[in-house]
Amino acid sequence: MNPEIPHTALQKAAFAGVIVCTLLAGGCTGDSSPLPLVGTLERERMELLAEFQETIVELNVTEGERVQAGQLLMRQDGARVDQDLKAAEAAVTRTRQRLAELVRGPREEAIRAARARLDGAREILEVSTREHLRVRDLAEQNIASQTDVDRALRDVEIARTDVEALGAVLEDLLDGATVEELGQAEAAVDEARARLERLRISAERLEIVAPRNGRIEALPYELGERPPPGATLAVMLAGDTLHARIYVPEPLRARVQPGLAARIRVDGLANEIEGTVTFVSSEAAFTPYFSLTQRDRSRLAYLAKVSITEDAYGDLPVGQPVEVDFPSLR
Repeated sequence: MNPEIPHTALQKAAFAGVIVCTLLAGGCTGDSSPLPLVGTLERERMELLAEFQETIVELNVTEGERVQAGQLLMRQDGARVDQDLKAAEAAVTRTRQRLAELVRGPREEAIRAARARLDGAREILEVSTREHLRVRDLAEQNIASQTDVDRALRDVEIARTDVEALGAVLEDLLDGATVEELGQAEAAVDEARARLERLRISAERLEIVAPRNGRIEALPYELGERPPPGATLAVMLAGDTLHARIYVPEPLRARVQPGLAARIRVDGLANEIEGTVTFVSSEAAFTPYFSLTQRDRSRLAYLAKVSITEDAYGDLPVGQPVEVDFPSLR
């Protein structure tokens, strides 16, 4: 693995502390103006994270390389997701077929078979009824016993129950699926489709692509490694626009607002660079108290960003020390 990624929050906080100490030291020398302010050149940093604990099987970029939006940076192993995709596709097919079956209704063969069973049960009921009448007549002539009559009557009731049950089965087949059954089948199809779409998104995210134009700053993992979910796979410096990161002392805070023109001086460049304040924090970076004396307030500092408006300086290195002045505040 590569060394720890630079520009951590601790390093930035330490650097900001140095800046504030410098501002305070300037105040102790008797200089009434804290200008120019010191800072560093920065770019927007983007961390591309791993969503799955899969092996890196393809690595297409190196540290320091410029990349374009949509460019494939690396790919993680997708064998497991591919199998889940196949299972999800099969589930979609199964639920669709079940819905089609319910919409179509029962097969004609099943209806004919149910009618045949019902006709047979009706014939048995008729036979049982005639037998019951015959046995009852014999009993009236004292030829058959009451037990024989009761047995024949029981056979009639059984036959009648069979006719009712088979009639209900045929009626159910003729009516087809209920509204509730169709709704459940449709919901099952929607659920299977949603799972399939989610897995397709997962498969796409195994391919790590550049979200914007920029430059690769760090690649913490190498080919063949298996980063855990949430790990940083790549750090990008996005875009070509640089900005100066500075800290504005409290006496200037009210006058330094977004849109304020600035002049940026960089060691090694003869000309000053034009810039514009694009952001000023509303909260102090240091001594965050609610009630302060005038002496304490002068020690507050507010993070600010000054964007460089000239495209010719897009290749300046990140971390380069700079001085920022505001001509309108002189």
